[in-house]
Amino acid sequence: MSFDDEPGRGGSGPGHGDDRFSTLGGTRQTRTRLPEPAGDSYGTGRRPPRTSRSLVMVVGVVVLLIAAIAFANRGGDDPGTSPDTTARPGGAGATAATGTKPVTGKNGSIPAGFPQTEEGAQSAAANYAVALGSTGMFNKDTRHQILDAVYTTAAAAKLKAPQDAAYSADFLKRLGLDAEGRTPPGNAFVSRTIPVGTKVQDYGTGSAKVSVWYTGLIGMSGPGSTDPVRTAWKTWTFDLQWSDNDWKIADDTQTDGPAPVPGDIAASSADAISKAVGEYGGFTYAR
Repeated sequence: MSFDDEPGRGGSGPGHGDDRFSTLGGTRQTRTRLPEPAGDSYGTGRRPPRTSRSLVMVVGVVVLLIAAIAFANRGGDDPGTSPDTTARPGGAGATAATGTKPVTGKNGSIPAGFPQTEEGAQSAAANYAVALGSTGMFNKDTRHQILDAVYTTAAAAKLKAPQDAAYSADFLKRLGLDAEGRTPPGNAFVSRTIPVGTKVQDYGTGSAKVSVWYTGLIGMSGPGSTDPVRTAWKTWTFDLQWSDNDWKIADDTQTDGPAPVPGDIAASSADAISKAVGEYGGFTYAR
């Protein structure tokens, strides 16, 4: 998704004008050349030549550039003057890395043991969005394991029956899966959530409300697929509670977007998508 902007180069400035070819105006004057001191074969007794206007401009520009660079770099030497990268109420959070190490614990295949901080809540929300958007959700056994891992005990117990009804055999069939969520031979089923950013909506000692803006991939890649892999853009908002020394989801909602303008890159073949799914793994996200 990205970018590179480079300022254009102008045709003006020192050395690009006509200063080098300008002449002195006015009336013709007669100059008297004074004799050089004896032994001064290099003319050191002469008056220094006039400095051209172009040279003066070049020197001035260089001095200004040096001063600007020094001013820009001054904040890096003093921690007290370094740029503020903290999130402000109502504003976007910083996108720079915080230096906080990702969690090392796991609950099954899902990261666990997030710190009881705003950053920890954001990391938990991002990783839980990945788990809830994975292919594991299309099989009943693994779905229940995921729900138990990321939701509070009460929320998980409340969700299992409705989730089982939502992932019905008819729904799975429309995606090209069998009743157990298995993929037909020679095909690759794709379901991934890729967080783009997180935002703290509210934070307290034992609770947090965090939104995860993400793009998703879902569909079947393979011969005869009627549900090709496509992308989606959504925002997933989690109400988190501090439970059993970790952040857990108490409730969650989803909304569409924000979605960028689609790019002009041609869709890849089913074979290319299937190969990419097998070769490229996912990540553990930390804020």
